[in-house]
Amino acid sequence: AEIPGGQGSRVLDGEIGVLTLAGEDVGAAFRAGAEAALALVRGHGIRIAVLKARSPSCGNRENYDGSFSGRRVPGEGVTAALLRRHGVQVFSEEELEAAAAALADLEKG
Repeated sequence: AEIPGGQGSRVLDGEIGVLTLAGEDVGAAFRAGAEAALALVRGHGIRIAVLKARSPSCGNRENYDGSFSGRRVPGEGVTAALLRRHGVQVFSEEELEAAAAALADLEKG
């Protein structure tokens, strides 16, 4: 699945969907997954998340553009966008050093 334009926040706002290669809109499932992740974040007091780069759910800096061509655009996935809206710092597996530094800052209080 890919987000046309790569903007998960637009999926959250109901402006666009998340489409499969066959053209099926699975945006509702992505929104439900994002809400489930947010519930866990809130329940456990999580303030930093490390998510999968370029995923339509988890990408935090760029996503695929929705054309299924491998083209990347600046943007974030649906879950990443929702977590950011609620104050969670979101990193990818490619940013572990930055995530560790953010965690150390939080632990300093």
